[in-house]
Amino acid sequence: MTILVTGGRGAIAQAVTAGLIAAGQDVRVASREPSAVPSAVAYDAADPAPALRDISQVFLYSDPSTAPAFAAAAEAAGVKQVVLLSSLSSLGGPEDPHAKTEQVIGQGSYSMTRLQPGAFMSNAKYWAHQVRATGQIRLPYLDAEEAPIHELDIADAAVRILLDGPGADHDGHGYPMTGPESMTRRHQIALITEITGVPIEAVELTPDQARAEMGMRDEGQRETLLAYWASRVGIPAAIEPAITHLTTQTPRPFTTWLTQNPTLFT
Repeated sequence: MTILVTGGRGAIAQAVTAGLIAAGQDVRVASREPSAVPSAVAYDAADPAPALRDISQVFLYSDPSTAPAFAAAAEAAGVKQVVLLSSLSSLGGPEDPHAKTEQVIGQGSYSMTRLQPGAFMSNAKYWAHQVRATGQIRLPYLDAEEAPIHELDIADAAVRILLDGPGADHDGHGYPMTGPESMTRRHQIALITEITGVPIEAVELTPDQARAEMGMRDEGQRETLLAYWASRVGIPAAIEPAITHLTTQTPRPFTTWLTQNPTLFT
């Protein structure tokens, strides 16, 4: 049986691929830019049938616009299991894009498991340019609480589910996922300085300043983010047990992620 890993350029997909290969599985990596990934096949989200040929299981990145094409092609190809990388935001209601994707992918006759991580520790990469350019990190709602998760923990969970295969207890389940502790973004910035030695000025933006500086094309998504961050000020994030449940390991802390990326902010 061959397992297809989509989104082959991503850090999570790369770690899933490595974990499956280490476990002796036959893996096919797919990417929209296959030339950038060694041994990858082309993946056309509008027509995934060629990449799904002779595939039994899939680790999937998808969105509402491409989910119907995938579901139809997976059904036709006889896929037995799909592990969908979704988001904790899918629990916010049926209009969330991730919730819509889950709903479409979940209509197939194959087994489906939803991974629902919250904020990624790797989101800190988006702060690196302004640190190097200005010595600052400029964000709204610095005291909003979140429990960021290491991408390798997500990958380890996906590998476990794929190795267990269809018919295991994971079928039909959604797994909300977080890192091991709730922290403000102000505290995350302090940890960057503590671990890397790079002095950083944390600048709290007003919502209007954030709107001007965030540079997001999707205004609706921007406003959703601002509202979410505002709602998290002073409220510790719930710590989900999924990583420990699936991998029997304690989730990696943010300090581990920073130690693994020592030159990012220099």
